[in-house]
Amino acid sequence: MTPTVGLLHPGSMGAAFGAQLRARGITVLWCPHGRSNASARRAEQAGLEAETFPSLVARADLLLALCPPAAAEDIAAHVSEQGFAGKTYVEANAIAPERMRRIAEGLPQSVVLDAAVVGSPPVGGKSPTLYLSGPVEQAAAVEALFTDTAVRTHSLGEEIGKASALKLAYSSYQKVSRVLAAVAYGAADAYGVSDELLTIAAKRTRSYLVETDYIPKTAARAWRWGPELEDAAALLADAGLPDALMHAAAETLAPWDASRDKHLDIAQALKALRNEEDPDQAG
Repeated sequence: MTPTVGLLHPGSMGAAFGAQLRARGITVLWCPHGRSNASARRAEQAGLEAETFPSLVARADLLLALCPPAAAEDIAAHVSEQGFAGKTYVEANAIAPERMRRIAEGLPQSVVLDAAVVGSPPVGGKSPTLYLSGPVEQAAAVEALFTDTAVRTHSLGEEIGKASALKLAYSSYQKVSRVLAAVAYGAADAYGVSDELLTIAAKRTRSYLVETDYIPKTAARAWRWGPELEDAAALLADAGLPDALMHAAAETLAPWDASRDKHLDIAQALKALRNEEDPDQAG
């Protein structure tokens, strides 16, 4: 039997996910109470069915939570108040694993899946991936829901928190690098060298994130990178731009100061960054 899905709440991502399910003939519910006109338009365009919140929770076999991360725990608590025993709650917001575990503990009678979306909304040929961790049977059921849609799925196993950790690990790089790109360009623009900056940047063809072999090199050079970043902070301040990110980066490098010119491997470098081991004792 095809399950009925409740969507909490149809932002641009949630509405696009709902539209993918509707294209397969799956009933998707939403609650218009307290939602904006923009949400209502998205829900109508996606073919979602409006319900009161109690009716949505009662009718849905599966709830998919895709909302602003700050609201995730409150929404889960409201669901718990209505009673959702024996049904599946898919927490797909970008939240920390600790918050994910609290949500699971707050829905003890429900089957809770940890989920995370990586990629843009599934419209215009885009295909995000929905990562899942939690009970195998329910994860497989969610994967089946999105069969032959633009939403790809990938299971990470049964441990709650893995999907959330993956999402935040990736977004910490992706989003901060976007902020960093903006301030770097702003500084270059202030000094009339933005075109030259873009020329230098265009020579790279892949992400720093995949270059894990550079982590030990970063550790070995942290002693001189830190002061350089402090000077970069001064540059940004002179250009009227926020300098907190540069100061924070310099502070982040500080645990590696004692790794100066050492030949660490990746594991040793990460231990030093966590202050778990004296780099002098590393191989």
